[in-house]
Amino acid sequence: MTKYRNALPQARGAPFLMDGGLETTMIFHEGIDLPYFAAFTLLDDPKGRAVLEAYFERYLAIAKAVGIGYILDSPTWRANADWGEKLGYGRDRLAALNKEAIAMLMALRAAHESAETPIVVSGNIGPRGDGYDPSLVMTVEEARAYHALQAGAFAEAGADMINAITMTNLEEATGIALAARDAAMPLVLSFTVETDGRLPTGQGLGEAIVAVDEATGGSVAYFMVNCAHPSHFAHVLDTDEAWVERIRGLRANASRMSHAELDEATELDDGDPIELGEDYRALLRRQPQINVLGGCCGTDHRHVHAMGAVCRQAA
Repeated sequence: MTKYRNALPQARGAPFLMDGGLETTMIFHEGIDLPYFAAFTLLDDPKGRAVLEAYFERYLAIAKAVGIGYILDSPTWRANADWGEKLGYGRDRLAALNKEAIAMLMALRAAHESAETPIVVSGNIGPRGDGYDPSLVMTVEEARAYHALQAGAFAEAGADMINAITMTNLEEATGIALAARDAAMPLVLSFTVETDGRLPTGQGLGEAIVAVDEATGGSVAYFMVNCAHPSHFAHVLDTDEAWVERIRGLRANASRMSHAELDEATELDDGDPIELGEDYRALLRRQPQINVLGGCCGTDHRHVHAMGAVCRQAA
C-alpha cells in the first residue's frame, strides 16, 4: 500500500539519498550481463532478485548510518514496450514486472524504515529510446500514451511516486508528466544535459523546465539533473531565474566525459568519489534548495557514501 503518495517527505526539504548507477554497477562491478542495460530482467530470476536486494540494502545502510531519508528507485528504467519487445517481453509481462519491482522495494522498506530514515518507494521510467540520444522524438500525446503502461502499473502497485530520468527532449518529458498526472501519481522529472549544460536537443535546461510546467499546470513535484558531471551544468544553475528553485535533486555522473565518449568507452570511468562529493558540496552551497542526492553512470556506493557526508552537514 502506498505510504507517501499524498505527501512526499523530501518535498519538505529534508535531505534524502538515492542509489548510484545501477546498470554500470551490475555490469562492471558484479560482472552481470544486462542486455540493452535492462536491469529489470534480473527480477525474472531468484538469484537476480537477490542481487538487486543486496544492491539496495548497501545503499539503505548508508542512509541509516547518516540518519536521513532514502528514495528506493525501481530497476525499471528499460521496462517499457520497445525495450521489452527487444528482450521478448509482452505488455502483460512488462506490467507485471513493473509491479513486482515495486513489491520488492516495499518489502525492503518494511524491513529497513525508521523514524530517522523514511523510505520513499519510487517507480523509475526511462526514455523510449536511448538516454544519450534525442533522435527518437514523439509528440507529447504519443509519449503520454506510450508511458501510460508503466505509470499505471506503478500506481496500481502502490508506489509513492514516479521518477522519470535521462529525459533528452521536451516532448517526451511533457508526455510522461501528463501520463503520471493521469495516473494520479507524483512525478519527479530528471533531464540529461550535455557538456554545455543544455539538453541533447540543444534546448536550454531552464527553458525546458518552464515549458513542462506551463504544459502541465506545474504538476511535476520537482525536477532533477542527471547523467552529466557537475562541471557540465553547475554554471547553468548560477542564475536568479525562478526555474532554478524547481531543481531539487542531482544524480550526476562520476566521469567528466561527454555522452559520445562514454558511449564508446570499453572501460568504466568511475571518477573520484571524494571529488564528486566535494562537487556536490559546492553546488549545495550555491543551491540550498537541492536536497535529493544520488548518482548516475559510473557511480556506486562509494560515491553515495561521500554524498552522505554532504547530507549529514546539510541535515
